[in-house]
Amino acid sequence: MVRSPFTDNPDGNSPMTAQLTRLLDIMAQLRHPETGCPWDVEQTFATIAPYTIEEAYEVADAIEAGDMAGLREELGDLLLQVVFHARMAEEDGQFDFDAVAGEIADKMVRRHPHVFADTRFDGETEQRRAWETQKSEERAAKAQERGEIASVLAGIPSAMPALMRCEKLGKRAARVGFEWPDVTGALGKLDEELEELKAEMRGADDERLLDEVGDVLFSVVNVARHLGVDPEAALRHANAKFERRFHALEASFVDDGLDIVEATLDEMEIRWQTAKKG
Repeated sequence: MVRSPFTDNPDGNSPMTAQLTRLLDIMAQLRHPETGCPWDVEQTFATIAPYTIEEAYEVADAIEAGDMAGLREELGDLLLQVVFHARMAEEDGQFDFDAVAGEIADKMVRRHPHVFADTRFDGETEQRRAWETQKSEERAAKAQERGEIASVLAGIPSAMPALMRCEKLGKRAARVGFEWPDVTGALGKLDEELEELKAEMRGADDERLLDEVGDVLFSVVNVARHLGVDPEAALRHANAKFERRFHALEASFVDDGLDIVEATLDEMEIRWQTAKKG
């Protein structure tokens, strides 16, 4: 087996394992009921979960910005979240960090038989198909353990951001053929949902509007998926573009000694069009 240069050490005391052990010890001390940090001691899985999600987003931000120093820091913050959850589970007698690392290691070996066993695939398509088959079998086994019917939609976290979860649901359904044959069908569905939204706007029923706006967003994600566009990345790009243009809009008022709050919509629109050209 190919070994990491950080772990390939005869005495097993590599800098990497030493620092990881140090981090685990620090968390144990922070969680000590008598001598630890009161804030850390009172945390639970539920109270820490929002921080875990936040740190994952900060990792993504650092990657998008190409900030490698920032990425190193944010990966550390995300690792701390893993260590924190594992420590609380260990205190409850459920599992520890070693079990977490062992389970993901086993999973990676199991899902890569072409690397860690004698399996051979004829190209990336066959490899991807085998990967999905393996994951499907794992989901089926978990469903059986819970006494549930296995579903292709199983395992998609309900707490996942709605846009990402929408794309995931569409991809999973497509695997069993529940899919438009091409983007034309997806665009037609979007047009249909927009017309239904317009119809509901005349009635102004809040619950129906919520339903129809949701259908429009779901359809937009399906269109993006057919076009090979990551809807989350596309929306982040649009957000950044709006921010950039709006900052330019604000700056134009400041440069002219004006207060944007006192401007009319027509005045803002003129400057907005200028900002779009910048």
